[in-house]
Parts: sequence; C-alpha cells; structure tokens
Amino acid sequence: MADEIKKNVPLLPLRGLLVYPTMVLHLDVGREKSVQALEQAMMNDHMIFLATQREISIDEPGEEEIFKVGTYTKIKQMLKLPNGTIRVLVEGLNRAEIESYVELEDYTSVDIKELAEEELKDAEAEALMRTLLDHFDQYIKISKKISAETYATVTDIEEPGRMADIVSSHLPLKLKDKQEVLETVDVKKRLNRVISLIHNEKEVLEIEKKIGQRVKRSMERTQKEYYLREQMKAIQKELGDKEGKTGEVSSLMSKIEASSMPDSVRETALKELNRYEKIPASLPRAL
Repeated sequence: MADEIKKNVPLLPLRGLLVYPTMVLHLDVGREKSVQALEQAMMNDHMIFLATQREISIDEPGEEEIFKVGTYTKIKQMLKLPNGTIRVLVEGLNRAEIESYVELEDYTSVDIKELAEEELKDAEAEALMRTLLDHFDQYIKISKKISAETYATVTDIEEPGRMADIVSSHLPLKLKDKQEVLETVDVKKRLNRVISLIHNEKEVLEIEKKIGQRVKRSMERTQKEYYLREQMKAIQKELGDKEGKTGEVSSLMSKIEASSMPDSVRETALKELNRYEKIPASLPRAL
C-alpha cells in the first residue's frame, strides 16, 4: 500500500447517505455548521471531508456519532437556494480516515489520512469482477429498478475497486453495509463483500416476488368466489328464492355468528354452510 497522505480539512457530516470515491452527486446542506464548513472549503482549495453519522435523527453529532472512515471530496459547484439551503455538487476522490478533530468557532475540521488502495488486476480480481457483473445483471432483471444503461456503464469500468463501489451505490443496502464497503480498503475483500451483499439482495427479491405472486393468486381467487356468490344471489333473487334457500343460508349464517361455539367449530360450520350455499337449489337435499 502506498504511503498514507495526511491533511486537515473542514468536516461535513452526512445524514442517511455516503459518498464513494469517483462518485459525483448533488447534496443539499442546511445545518449551520455544515454551511460554514462548505464556505470555508470554498475559500481555500474546495476540498472537504464527508463522513456519515451513525444516527440520522441527531442534529449536531459528536465525534463518537460519526464514522471515522469517509471520503476526501472536491466541491465542484455550490448554489444558495431561496430557502437558505445550499446545494453542492461534489466529487469523491479517495477514502480517508479521521485521526483527530479540531473544533473551531463556526465549524469543525478534521485531521485525516488518505487510505490508498492498490489496484492489482490479476486473474483473481478479473474473476471476481466477472462474478460481480453476473450477479448485478441478474439483480437488475429481477428488480427492474435499474436501467440497462447503468449496467452498460458498470461493465465499462476496468478498476476492480471502483466497480465494487459503483455497484454498491446502486443497491438498496442498509447504511451500515454501505459503510462496511467504504471501510474495506483491500480491493479483493471489497469485491467479495459486494458479491455477498448483492447475492443476499437477489434472494430477498426472489422471495418478495414469490410472496407477491401468492398474494395475487389468493386475491384473484377471493374476488372470483365473491363474484360468483353475488351472481348466485342475483339469480336466486330473480327466481323468487329470496325466502327459500338464500333466506335459509342467511339465517344459518346469523345463528353461527351469534353462537358461542369454539373458533375451530365455527370455522367448520361456516365451511359447510358455504359448501351448501353453492349447491344448486334444484338438487335434492340429502336427509
């Protein structure tokens, strides 16, 4: 691993998201200390350190509430919105780790060390990349929430570590899992971790799909039974059977519901009544 590079930069804590190296995205910033950190960075070299806080609900996180590993980032654009919020376009550069905090009057800065990674693309790394792409392709086909263009973009990535980061950024992972990927500096271990995560996500999607299909079939069956039952009632009414079998079934239903019989007995009684209701009125009843 290359020598670790140390720097002091303003800190911008993130709530509910993180930024991987090479990612470019917009952030909306509203907290006063965060705004001050951005302005300080813009006055200097446009560099800032992004680190995710452990709990979204905390408005002013302390040192113990912020993950130590984050991303050394360049601010590419900054725009003040009418509501006072600042929208920034940032580009993640390198993984880095907080060594110490420097509490200033208006904002917090941190001493960080950049965590360099070795991009060794040997046969094992190549195999891991192919495996990850295969899993990502299968995931996209199941989820249908990621475009084919995104997959094509990922297939063009030649750096193993970057591929792991970008795939992870597109998965609906828990924050702690995304943070774990960020903290994994060893590229092969990172590829293995993302493969494991995407495999788990595929299994969850497949189970969700099966549950959805089962619920749909059940609803269709219930709707069909309700429709047929209503049709039967309408036909019986037209045939003047209001006081005949329909009335009898209604009376028996009321008696069953009003009774204090055990649930298992009531369920059996309702099942038998339902079966009796479906028997055509013209058929002779067994005595």
